[in-house]
Formats: sequence, structure tokens, C-alpha cells
Amino acid sequence: MLTAAGQAFRDLFTPPFRAVLFKSVGFTIALLVLLIAALVWAFGYFVTLPGWAETTIQWLGGGALVIGSIFLVPPASSLVAGLYLDAIAGEVERQHFPQDRPGRELPMAKSIGLALRFFFVVAAVNILALFLLLVPGVNLIAFYIGNGYLLGREYFELAAMRHIPSAEARSLRKANRGTVFLAGLIIAGLASVPILNFLTPLFATGFMVRVFKSIARQAAGGFASIRVSEGASPH
Repeated sequence: MLTAAGQAFRDLFTPPFRAVLFKSVGFTIALLVLLIAALVWAFGYFVTLPGWAETTIQWLGGGALVIGSIFLVPPASSLVAGLYLDAIAGEVERQHFPQDRPGRELPMAKSIGLALRFFFVVAAVNILALFLLLVPGVNLIAFYIGNGYLLGREYFELAAMRHIPSAEARSLRKANRGTVFLAGLIIAGLASVPILNFLTPLFATGFMVRVFKSIARQAAGGFASIRVSEGASPH
């Protein structure tokens, strides 16, 4: 699994991935800046305090928002990158699994739906972890366990649904929940590192394609719609 993670990380800096990476990072930064600016403006507009108190609170609040953005990057980047993830999965399959049957591209409406689902599900966990900052240690546990489960589930099913129906994708995930959760923890680990967390959606997609391919080879007999070439080496 660590080998697959290393391969997925190296892929991020190859030519096919760089254009998507720059777009994803740029839009994510813009979204976070707009969010922070809007919150600071709203506080200054609706809350009236003595000048020194308002300035102090704005500075403290701005610092808190910057720290809090660490927790907001995963959902924001998931929303922005969501529209590109299917193309990234296809690129990974073409480059590293050329002997396997190509996956089916998801319809645009479904891709948008998945991007929105990624955003709301991941945002819920990270907002909860943000509120738990007042409880030392608990927020980190909530962050890693919550994101490990949710990121593992969402990205694995994204990779799987390119090859099998959504119901089979869920069944395959549940049958391998331990492996998928561990893969999700690796993704959550990257999501917790400032700067690198902007890479989370693209890394997670490439990584989970590899995890799915490995699991699919083991489960191919139980899922008739999965067909992988025996000549292709697992990653």
C-alpha cells in the first residue's frame, strides 16, 4: 500500500497531472481567500465594538481563520477538483494499467453530484474537528478517523464505479473495509499537512485507483463485471 501511495504521489508532478494540479490549487486558494475575506467583512459590518477591541478581535479572528483553513482545505479542494477526478483516474489507468479494460467515464451530472457530495461529507467532519479544537487531542482523533473513513469510502467508490455499478462498488468496499480505511488514513495524513493538503484530491484519486485494482484482482471471481488482465502487474 505504501508503494502505491508513493507512486501516486510521484504521478502528481508528471505532465498529464500538472495542469489539473495548478487549476485545482489555484481555485482552492481563491475559494479560501474569498471565504476568509467574507467572514472578516461580515464581522466588521454586523458587530460594533470600540476601535481597539474590534481591531484586536479582527486580528485574532483572522489568525484563527488561517489556522481553521487547515481543516477547510480538504472539503474545498474536493469541491474544486471533483470535476477533474474522473479524468485523472482515466489517466492513471492508461499509464499504469494499459492491459486492463478501460473504465467508463462518469456522466457530467454524476461527476458534479460526486463533487458536491465530497464537499458536504468532508466539510461536516472537518467542521466538527474544528469545533473540537478546544478539547486537546480529541480534534486530531476526530480528524483522522473521520477523514480516514470518509475519504477512503468516497475515493474508493469513485475508482470502482468506473468499472462496476455503484451497488457493487459499495459491496466491494464493505468487504474490504479495513484496507479501504487504512488507505483513507494515508490520504487523511496528507490532508493534515499544510500546503501538501492541496494535493489531496488528485493524490487520493491516483492512489485509490491502485487500491481498487489490487482489490479487484483478488475479488474478480465474485464480481462478474470486473475484468482485469492477468498480465498486468499489481500496483
